[in-house]
Amino acid sequence: MRSLLPDRGRTRPATAPVALKLLVAGGFGAGKTTLVGAVSEIRPLRTEELLTEAGRPVDDTSGVEGKRTTTVAMDFGRITLRDDLVLYLFGTPGQDRFWFLWDELARGALGAVVLADTRRLQDCFAAVDYFERRGIPFTLAVNCFDGAERYPEEDVRDALDLDPGVPVILCDAREKESVKGVLVSVVQQRFAALAQQAG
Repeated sequence: MRSLLPDRGRTRPATAPVALKLLVAGGFGAGKTTLVGAVSEIRPLRTEELLTEAGRPVDDTSGVEGKRTTTVAMDFGRITLRDDLVLYLFGTPGQDRFWFLWDELARGALGAVVLADTRRLQDCFAAVDYFERRGIPFTLAVNCFDGAERYPEEDVRDALDLDPGVPVILCDAREKESVKGVLVSVVQQRFAALAQQAG
């Protein structure tokens, strides 16, 4: 009679996947919420509110005049890159008045994406500075908006005075495969840094 128990010689115990926490930061209107939503395999958590007339003096919408909502706490999504590797994505709010949340969101993060809009490149200086000061590896992803001028990677690197080891990638925050390429860059950068420390 055939046993109803599984053949222990053929099965391997399943191992829990490694889970990594990554931040998605950048200026107001750079596309952070769009990026998290484009790649998340779960319904993303969003904390968006409508922009109001009262906020007009503090929310500079020049260059992003069509923007109607803003993140007031965070975005959250998840993507499985491999069977053994899951990324949890935490999108930060872009306006200065919500920066007090960044320290809490950054706790335990192994890396970050700084999303840049070349129409408002100065808006990502704060995020670049934040991760550099805390030693959190990041990839700068230039979100290629329709109609925005394209610049070579070196021009963007020079404009932001980035260290040579910071990857700069052109991406479309609406496209899943494009966003996955950015996330893979962050993970590779982090693993390379860990290998260097171990060596």
